[in-house]
Amino acid sequence: MSTAVATEVEAPPRPAVVGDPAMIGVPTFIVGAIALGLVLTGYVPASAVGASIAVILPATGLGQLVAAVWALSLGQNAVASVFGIFTGFWISYSALVLGLAHNWFGITPDAAVATQGVFLIAWLITIVLLTLGTLRLPAAFTVLFVLIDLALALVLYGTVGNAPGAATAGGYVTFAFTAVGVYLYLGAMSAATGGKGLPLGRPVLT
Repeated sequence: MSTAVATEVEAPPRPAVVGDPAMIGVPTFIVGAIALGLVLTGYVPASAVGASIAVILPATGLGQLVAAVWALSLGQNAVASVFGIFTGFWISYSALVLGLAHNWFGITPDAAVATQGVFLIAWLITIVLLTLGTLRLPAAFTVLFVLIDLALALVLYGTVGNAPGAATAGGYVTFAFTAVGVYLYLGAMSAATGGKGLPLGRPVLT
């Protein structure tokens, strides 16, 4: 009677999953920021503030969500946090604009400005916290987040302080942080296609 000898064979390790969620997250962020900047700088009349939603909701909001889930699947927790936060920002901005335009939330016209203030204050605080939490990233990201903070602060002042010029300035700052996003995307695309990434600068904190 022969005795079978069981040989334990280890399964080969699976190759590490690689990818860059920024390849979706950054360009979809750019297109929404361009649309928002055009609205803030008066490309469309004030009565057409919802003009950007056709871009922001289906493209930017969905794109940020896809990037966040992708980053999470790769174990890139900080990247997932960034894209997840901006998923919330862009989708909630869409909900705010559509809700005010169609009276979804029962907000009276005299409370509309305060409602926008609530939105802007809440998100300004959150993005400032994000900025502080990501100071160990390369400097280009810090510049991006600081410009977003500045744009939100200007739009907040322009909205609650009845200072349209400040809101318009916030629109131009939006174009400034969009330009940083373009730089980040070009660097990521270069690296993804076999070239060298663009220099991003030293982190503020090491």
